[in-house]
Amino acid sequence: MSVQSTDSAHQQRATPLAVVGSQTSTDEIIFGRAFDKWVITRFLRLLAPYKLRIAVGVFAVLIYTLTQLSIPLIVRATIDNSLVEGVSDREMLHNFVAVFFAVVVVNYIANHFMETIVGRTAQDLLFGLRRAMYAHLQHVSLSFMDKTEVGRLMSRLQGDVYALQEFLESSIFAVGDIVLLVGIVVVLLWLDPTLGALTLSVVPILFVMRIIWLPLARKAFLAAREASSATNGALAENVHGIRAIQELVREDVNFELFEKKAKTNLLAHLRASKFSNVIIPMVDTLTGGAMAIVIVVGGAMVLDQSLDIGVMVAFLFYVQRFFDPIRSLTLQYSTMQRAMASGQRIFEVTDVDVEVKDRDDAEDPEEIDGSIEFRDVTFGYEAGNPILKNISFNVSPGETVALVGPTGSGKTSTTSLVHRFYDALEGDVLVGGRNVRDVTQASLGRHIAMVLQEPFLFSASIEENIRYAKTDATFDDVVAAAKAVGAHEFIMRLEAGYQTQLDQRGINLSFGQRQLISFARALVADAKILVLDEATASVDSYTELEIQRALARLLKGRTALVIAHRPATIRGADRIIVLRDGRIIEQDNHDGLMANDGLYARLYRMNYASFDDIPEEEIQRAIESNTANT
Repeated sequence: MSVQSTDSAHQQRATPLAVVGSQTSTDEIIFGRAFDKWVITRFLRLLAPYKLRIAVGVFAVLIYTLTQLSIPLIVRATIDNSLVEGVSDREMLHNFVAVFFAVVVVNYIANHFMETIVGRTAQDLLFGLRRAMYAHLQHVSLSFMDKTEVGRLMSRLQGDVYALQEFLESSIFAVGDIVLLVGIVVVLLWLDPTLGALTLSVVPILFVMRIIWLPLARKAFLAAREASSATNGALAENVHGIRAIQELVREDVNFELFEKKAKTNLLAHLRASKFSNVIIPMVDTLTGGAMAIVIVVGGAMVLDQSLDIGVMVAFLFYVQRFFDPIRSLTLQYSTMQRAMASGQRIFEVTDVDVEVKDRDDAEDPEEIDGSIEFRDVTFGYEAGNPILKNISFNVSPGETVALVGPTGSGKTSTTSLVHRFYDALEGDVLVGGRNVRDVTQASLGRHIAMVLQEPFLFSASIEENIRYAKTDATFDDVVAAAKAVGAHEFIMRLEAGYQTQLDQRGINLSFGQRQLISFARALVADAKILVLDEATASVDSYTELEIQRALARLLKGRTALVIAHRPATIRGADRIIVLRDGRIIEQDNHDGLMANDGLYARLYRMNYASFDDIPEEEIQRAIESNTANT
């Protein structure tokens, strides 16, 4: 292969998972090539720490296989040397029995070591692989997570890793199957070349049947996998959207749609099952044919005294065992194909580049003054499509600055750059007087706390959720923070108080209660900078009043960037920055902006509950009027 083609192949495999995840058909692939050098090489690197253990496992497999081969020979020797001439030579018979039991014991011990070592190695390796994937996913940039479906990541963490486990556990046994298959062929031809050749004459028939069966079976298995994936997707969507379904009275319609997918899935699996079931009777039929050859031809040879009866019995044992490794290797072939496809998907995850990472000489300041500065910053989630366009502003220590504007104006993008979830395409973002690229992300995490529009609470106790960002906080710290934001009263009304276990995403609390707990969590973190992203957007007026009181305590002595759509929630900010299409239209405090009679004043006087409620033509008219006045 040329260097150019090798590079091309590597680039294909290095395709970001975000791109792969966007192609449904790619992720449904369950059969890759039977041998993928790139995947095997990566897999062998992971196996390097276990090479001694694997060597012992292979040795145990070989011992086990050799004992399997020797048992029919012992039976043959016992029959021909002890039983054919009668039972007069009892001592020889006892010796053969003793050897037989010794071989059986060795066979058991080898099998035990083989199963134990291989199973333990597979579990240890895959535990480490899952840890590596999880650890890497904790640090990948949000730009990757934005483009990747969570379900596909979960599939790779679970299903694909299991496929590798199945491959590892069966691949070592495949060595034994190959040795057993070759050994049986050699022994059969050694015992009697003529009868051996006749017995093995059924093998080409099996290979022809296999060649015909495999493409049809792969197509059926792939169709079953795709149908199952579509059915599971429809089921998950209906479960997650059950509120909307019941609200719109779509139960019957959705049931009919799901039933169609379920029937398609059933028919696809029935077809795949037919192909799975047809190969076993085929192998059994050939086994019966081979045994018939042994009985008819071998029996005639025994009657002609050209073949010992012990040899014929040994032939029957070997023929009975001959097709077992063939069946096992057939399954192993499919397992290896699945493993190659799964391995490629897994290594795509572990190879995803971390776009935002610390420099080697990054600083880790213990304290910062809380200032924020944007210098000619341009940013976009995709190249050539900027969200923020050459914006500049300063936030002094302890100042509260509100960012307002319609959806898509760049408010959330601005706060994401402060925490360095993304890097600016152009310009610099400074926190505490230092460029965010020059400090560690861990330090930004310590000095910046965020409260989002949809507070995310974990399946743990309220106490654990409040001190999630600062695990060394005491219970007194947790209670003090809860009291400061007004959450203590409702927490104490709960049966278990601070030890109340929250359901997924804290759904057993009201939205306002969850938001107050997230404020308490930010307060315990004791960060110098606080970012509030639509913290009051989805609450009623009474809850908003409670949250406003909590905010007053939370913002005291801290620098804050507050995103809001409701004009009523930003009047108390020290400064208001109005964004439109990624540009700063104007900035001042509420009174100053009203006095300037610009865009903010005109929108505010419209008395809309949210800037998103304002018609586009009204916004454009206000901008044009503001520009003319300027």
